[in-house]
Amino acid sequence: MKTSEAVLRIKVQKKNTAGEVTYEYEGQILERNENFLKLEAFFDRDDRPFQDIVLKKGDRFVEFYYSDRWYNIFTIHDKDDGQIKGWYCNISMPAVFGDGVVSYIDLALDLWVSTNGRQTVLDEDEFRNLMLSDEMISDALNGLNDLKLLFERKNPPV
Repeated sequence: MKTSEAVLRIKVQKKNTAGEVTYEYEGQILERNENFLKLEAFFDRDDRPFQDIVLKKGDRFVEFYYSDRWYNIFTIHDKDDGQIKGWYCNISMPAVFGDGVVSYIDLALDLWVSTNGRQTVLDEDEFRNLMLSDEMISDALNGLNDLKLLFERKNPPV
């Protein structure tokens, strides 16, 4: 039985802590199970410098969402040669998988991992300014630590 193209497409919704959609785009499902979703999407904004790379319109993002983890991971591939540029990780509440949509509540805190393994934590001030419960702060920081260990062990998703 062949799956239709419509079934393979999924909408991604990034939400703020009030539950409002702040960014939305479509991707193609590559793999899915009960607690995990892997999709492919393409950077749709103008070229821009970011950390030690340039994000280019058309760069391929392979995105990993988890319904049981406090983060998601984007593996960024160069549009010209397919090489991995690095990993952008959002600290977020666990993803919610719905019918044709995956959504997550972004908690501002991010981790950038360069291909040389260097890790940079981003947006700590924004994270501290969110009105989060002590439990949510703890869960988010544990998610950040889990991510750091994942990359220190050189086991990032691709």
